[in-house]
Amino acid sequence: MAHIERNGKRKTRDQLAKRRVPELGYYFIVTDTEETEQNYMYGLRDSIPRELQGKLVIEVIKTKSNNLVDEARNLASVNPQYGEIWIIFDRDEVKNFDEIIRQAKDKGISVGWTNPCIEEWFNAYFGVMPTYQDSVACCNGFAQTFKRVTGQKYTKSDKDIYNKLNYYGDEEQAIKLAEQKYNEHMVNERKKPTEMCPGTTLHCLVREIKSKISKER
Repeated sequence: MAHIERNGKRKTRDQLAKRRVPELGYYFIVTDTEETEQNYMYGLRDSIPRELQGKLVIEVIKTKSNNLVDEARNLASVNPQYGEIWIIFDRDEVKNFDEIIRQAKDKGISVGWTNPCIEEWFNAYFGVMPTYQDSVACCNGFAQTFKRVTGQKYTKSDKDIYNKLNYYGDEEQAIKLAEQKYNEHMVNERKKPTEMCPGTTLHCLVREIKSKISKER
């Protein structure tokens, strides 16, 4: 059955199909980690409609965290159509964590950071964000949770980690929990990323991409 516009004209099926295509911008996502962050981001990319996957370019660069911002800008400059630039990295043992994030924002680059490590964001899929003071404890703690929930052993090289988190966990719940933790830190005057433990802004990237896709579907 044809749809009728307010002006009385009928829309064809082709016109309706075009209207439903999400307005997802071009994202250039850079990380300095070959395993966990890379595998998670590839999983996120592969979860969106196939015709849109080319709009997410994920680059892994071998560089010190201090150089991540400049390297991201240099790589993105070769592909100017990618207007949404993100860097993904953890606090881990990065000494100038806050400064790198500040530099990125000053240069128009968005940051998906996690304190102390990305496994804290993974925990949120299972409805918890425990407080770990270092990445080793965080990774080990998540491995225990992952084993309890899934019955499987967690490995940082798991290429299917994104799908497993969504199958056994809840992404919408994870986004809400991460946002809640972030707001709690702000209310309590913990405004530096190094002070926000546990904390993450990686949920902002996931929420942004997924909301743009679902908005018009």
